[in-house]
Amino acid sequence: MSDGRKRATHRPSVSDEARAAKFPILRGRRAMRVRNRGLSRTDLYHSLLIVPWAGFFALLAAGYALFNAVFALLYRAQDGSIANARPHSFADAFFFSVQTMATIGYGNMLPATLYANVLVTIEVLLGMTGLALATGLIFARFSRPTARVMFSEVAVINRYDGVPTLMFRAANQRRNRILEASVHVMLVRNELTVEGQVMRRFYDLKVARQRNPMFVLTWTVMHPIDDSSPLKNANAATLRAQEAEIVASISGLDESFAQTIYARNSYRPENVRWGSRLADIIGRTPDGQLTVDYEKFHDVEKEEGG
Repeated sequence: MSDGRKRATHRPSVSDEARAAKFPILRGRRAMRVRNRGLSRTDLYHSLLIVPWAGFFALLAAGYALFNAVFALLYRAQDGSIANARPHSFADAFFFSVQTMATIGYGNMLPATLYANVLVTIEVLLGMTGLALATGLIFARFSRPTARVMFSEVAVINRYDGVPTLMFRAANQRRNRILEASVHVMLVRNELTVEGQVMRRFYDLKVARQRNPMFVLTWTVMHPIDDSSPLKNANAATLRAQEAEIVASISGLDESFAQTIYARNSYRPENVRWGSRLADIIGRTPDGQLTVDYEKFHDVEKEEGG
């Protein structure tokens, strides 16, 4: 700097990182705020892809109306620029803009001056560009592969083959198959280091069956809590104290779209039932056919002797 002074810069210290680590990274649907002036605050394309359909069409209609309103004001800037339009009529100028943007051309109103013809040329160019962008966004929203995978609302911990086991289940809500499906389960919790700092740690939880070649109906995911498990000696109180979270993700190839899909769910300590088991949802009809009762999909039952 010209005055010989150096601009002070803030370097994150170890204590800063420790304070940041006290806040859970994953909080279900809560978003984590990241302060970075070098990044844009908004990603318009991503926002338009994830906004609900009602909001998307509302934004599309608002942009369409605003576009034509701006050009209507520009047409009105010169008297007599639109032939057969009522003098100083904003409605006529607006609907002339609509006809021009959509290249309808009913023939009743038409540009009468060089100024109006220049505006028509610009509006048609921008209108065709906007139509192409809107078409691309709508196609991207329709063609985007989405997973219709339902997770049980709670996870349970009970004994299976004599070993305490974490269990939850997932279901494919579509009438198709998810090929080569795989599940990944992770434990996230706060831990205190030797130096007394709180750090957010991540642990992979080994499951009994990580891959499912053909995920059709339901899939019960099980993690045995043995001596090598990060959940060894854990209980409801310790999980709450550590602000723990069990994050599960399923990915696979949707046979209808031939594209990879992903689904994720997380279980907080209050969503884990100790000494309970998932209710049985498999049954048979009187003629012997296998049935799945999805009305009991989220139900749990108290383990006998628990």
